[in-house]
Amino acid sequence: MAIVSTNNLIKRFGKFEALKGVNIELHEGEVFGFIGPNGAGKSATIRVLLGILQASEGTVRVFGKDAWRDAVEIHKRIAYVPGDVNLWPNLTGGEVIDLFTRLRRSNNKNRRAELIEQFDFDPSKKCRTYSKGNRQKVALVAAFSSDADLYILDEPTSGLDPLMEQVFQQCIQKVKSQGKTVLLSSHILQEVERLCDRVSIIRQGEMIETGTLQELRHLTRTSITVQTERPLENLAAQAGVHDVLVEAEGTMFSVDTELLGQMIQYLGQYGIVALECTPPTLEQLFMRHYE
Repeated sequence: MAIVSTNNLIKRFGKFEALKGVNIELHEGEVFGFIGPNGAGKSATIRVLLGILQASEGTVRVFGKDAWRDAVEIHKRIAYVPGDVNLWPNLTGGEVIDLFTRLRRSNNKNRRAELIEQFDFDPSKKCRTYSKGNRQKVALVAAFSSDADLYILDEPTSGLDPLMEQVFQQCIQKVKSQGKTVLLSSHILQEVERLCDRVSIIRQGEMIETGTLQELRHLTRTSITVQTERPLENLAAQAGVHDVLVEAEGTMFSVDTELLGQMIQYLGQYGIVALECTPPTLEQLFMRHYE
């Protein structure tokens, strides 16, 4: 059984259709990346999964239960971190963490103390004094202190410095090793590329690509830098070749990944001295859909 599944999820606000048939499936122990620019529909999808918004059409199930009707029961097994955390100004960070963990019936004080130390966080200060980054730390410590089965993280590292982002990534790897499931919505494509087993790209409310990075990479181009014994002839005219640039250190170009084998055979005719192939990144794939 899928931990999360949506089938033809449609969400309308008046005449505006924010989500247009979104299909997502998350499996146990999987870290699933959900990417797209602001306004693409990421947060709307997450709010439907959390039972905050009701789907206009389609089915939305979390742990096999209806996300809208069974929201209270589902929330007992979920840890959620939004991208902009609002806290009670007169409570301390520690009091808020304790409140959230008690709501989930978790009381792992050792894990709480360990996370507070890892995130370099002072839980004794009032929440009104915290910066954006420290407010995020409250939510992250509370989330990872709890024994949740599903972590829904919507831009969770917003406001964190690079060192704290590294701590966050370690937390994700730890819960994954425990068989937990993570839905990670992020603008930081390197973070998604490093952590996620599968990725979905959403654009204007529609899912346009889903798969592992290996599966998606055939959709974009591989960068090649090559030095050969003899000058390459008619390189730019070869199938799938783009952006040829000849410099002293070699010839640089990109090739459609599905034609990479054919290109290596072509280069071999000219006596390869040095060859560097760089696989496409998630950022390149993402930009291809948004250019």
